[in-house]
Amino acid sequence: MSDLAERMSLVKLSPTIAVTDKARRLKNEGKKICVLATGEPDFDTPDHIKKAAIQAINEGKTKYTAVDGTRELKEAIISKLKRDNNLEYTLSQVCVGAGAKQVLFNLFMVTINPGDEAIIPAPYWVSYVDMVSLFGGLPVVVECEQNFKLTPELLKSKVTERTKWLILNSPNNPTGVVYTYDELKGIAQVLLEYPRVNIVADDIYEHIIYDEKFFTIAQVEPKLYDRTFVVNGVSKAYAMTGWRIGYIAGRSDVIKAISTLQSQSTSNPNSIAQAAAIGALNGDHSFLKERTKIFKSRRDFVVEKLNSAPGLLAPIPQGAFYLFVSCKGLLGRSTKGGRVIDNDLDFTEYLLEDHLVAVVPGIAFGLKNFIRISYATSQEQLEIGCNNIIKACKILS
Repeated sequence: MSDLAERMSLVKLSPTIAVTDKARRLKNEGKKICVLATGEPDFDTPDHIKKAAIQAINEGKTKYTAVDGTRELKEAIISKLKRDNNLEYTLSQVCVGAGAKQVLFNLFMVTINPGDEAIIPAPYWVSYVDMVSLFGGLPVVVECEQNFKLTPELLKSKVTERTKWLILNSPNNPTGVVYTYDELKGIAQVLLEYPRVNIVADDIYEHIIYDEKFFTIAQVEPKLYDRTFVVNGVSKAYAMTGWRIGYIAGRSDVIKAISTLQSQSTSNPNSIAQAAAIGALNGDHSFLKERTKIFKSRRDFVVEKLNSAPGLLAPIPQGAFYLFVSCKGLLGRSTKGGRVIDNDLDFTEYLLEDHLVAVVPGIAFGLKNFIRISYATSQEQLEIGCNNIIKACKILS
């Protein structure tokens, strides 16, 4: 008899972490792997944020804080949500956790009962499905292959009497698509017909946006305010992935339950990281413009290169730092060793083992025969990776 709980069968190792770990093992064997799989900026945390952390250490702010975050950080979050999103919250409506992933996990733990359904547009971030399943919920995956966006018609076709959640992620991981004001308005009109459906607005890539203006759904339709839970953090925009600070804002009764749960699990997030997050949210944001400009330049380079590869099709993303590239044109072709490329898993394995490029298969995000490529790395690595991918495609027969 296994000592593991049955629920562990519902959880898989994050595919992005799995690919990165495999690439690291190959690197340790002496192979030069070009990793285009990592979901974090290659930029360093800005100096003024580091200084805020150092100052906190020097001032002895190394003790426990309130379980749901310091008052100062919650006030900074409230100011940010008003400044950037025109959304007003009070202290009792905000909880800070060890990353956006933790607050999402906590949100689903305190709200999902067995049989509750969560509508998840695919492609989706890899953790949504497992989180919902872990608590007895039923992930209702909606394939959005055309434009990678949920439409009002698709949404309406999936809502049932058991639907409790809709998860919206814009800018999206893995596709980089951004929902426009009008698109969110259309989705909101459907949601107004179903008052029992709550919404997660996963806005973690909010500040990494190129050709569109960012909107979050409660901003577009204020009538959804009480049903919307905004999830965000400092990891992506501020290059603070390792600091592990995320937050959630929404209805106070749910936020209180999340805080209670957190009091019996992790307790407060890291005190020094909280001080750094205050420096991020309240500090100078001018660096964002330059970093976004660099990301856009990389995006344009990679899109042009990969669209020149036979069998690949790379749409232009409007935000985040990923490309979601179709490899359908390569299916049925064979490698020099005689292996047939039947799907995206075969192709990603071929790229890593034969051409030393690590990418993530699309099936990890709920849509097969695509690959996700991260351009959050140096121009040099992007050139090496793209050239190797093009070569890999050309020699398939």
